[in-house]
Amino acid sequence: MTMRLRTSIRIPILVSLALATGLAAAPAAAATPCPRVSTAFALPGAKVYPEGIAADDRTGEVYVGSYADGTVYRARPGRRTAEVFLPAGADGRDTANGLRVDSRGRLWVTDSTTGVSVYDTATRTRLAHFEVGGSTPFFVNDLTITPDGTAWLTDSLRAVVYRVTPADLARGAGELRVAYDLGLPGGTITLNGIVSDPAGRYLLTANMTSGVLHRIDLRSGAVTQVALEGAPDLRAADGLHLSPGGTGGILRVAHNTTNTLTRWRLSPDGTRARLETRLTDPSLQIPTTLTRHHGRTLVVRSQFDKGGPMTPGTGAPTTFTVAAVHAL
Repeated sequence: MTMRLRTSIRIPILVSLALATGLAAAPAAAATPCPRVSTAFALPGAKVYPEGIAADDRTGEVYVGSYADGTVYRARPGRRTAEVFLPAGADGRDTANGLRVDSRGRLWVTDSTTGVSVYDTATRTRLAHFEVGGSTPFFVNDLTITPDGTAWLTDSLRAVVYRVTPADLARGAGELRVAYDLGLPGGTITLNGIVSDPAGRYLLTANMTSGVLHRIDLRSGAVTQVALEGAPDLRAADGLHLSPGGTGGILRVAHNTTNTLTRWRLSPDGTRARLETRLTDPSLQIPTTLTRHHGRTLVVRSQFDKGGPMTPGTGAPTTFTVAAVHAL
């Protein structure tokens, strides 16, 4: 890992902090219907600073990645403390910020400083690895997987979306290829979370700096801006989660620096989103990513502001945990 990459991976957190005031000033949404925030499980370690999360619906296991050192943890059903699944630094991994489990039970883990690796969850064997090419600063952030098995990854500094196809995965290695360039200013923090329509029609990815929610049509290649109702933007949006619901689906968003979660109702074609719920709670401890699991929303409590990669620090972290949020 070069000094250039180590420097670049701090930039998104600093920008996130600068955005906090902007989101807090946004118009309030309708009252949340009695949300409840509790703790789902703890993560062992004094300086975990977790970032990504993924649930395996086949086994009920949940995986969480450390932004600090690349450790990947596994929480087994019914356990109150997770265990180390992939140790820090394994396979040269420096961070573990975007996680997904695909339909075949393979765990995808992005490393912001290199690219993405794919693991067999049964054997912990690394099956494939893809790296970013070129000399332009980059930050591989989050990913989603469409029904055809294609993975799509955001680059927060290059403002592009990479693609890894099933054929690429079968080859086992290669350079990450740009599928979509959103034409945003390079070198500044833009794209972060990304989700895909369950039918494989489009992708949604958030620009955490401007708050724009972009829609990428996978058939035509058109990139458009989702019309938002009930709030002006999605500033400080980190993790996204899209689940079926009604005619268009439910989009849940973690806004990191304001300790906020929002829930949006999508139109059937994903071109419009209406804010239904906003929950702001300091017990979320800088939420980065989220997933749905057994009828509740699991949210990563990063504590990035407690001696971690966020500046300025405001004290030492407490036990690192993943929150369970009901009625969101």
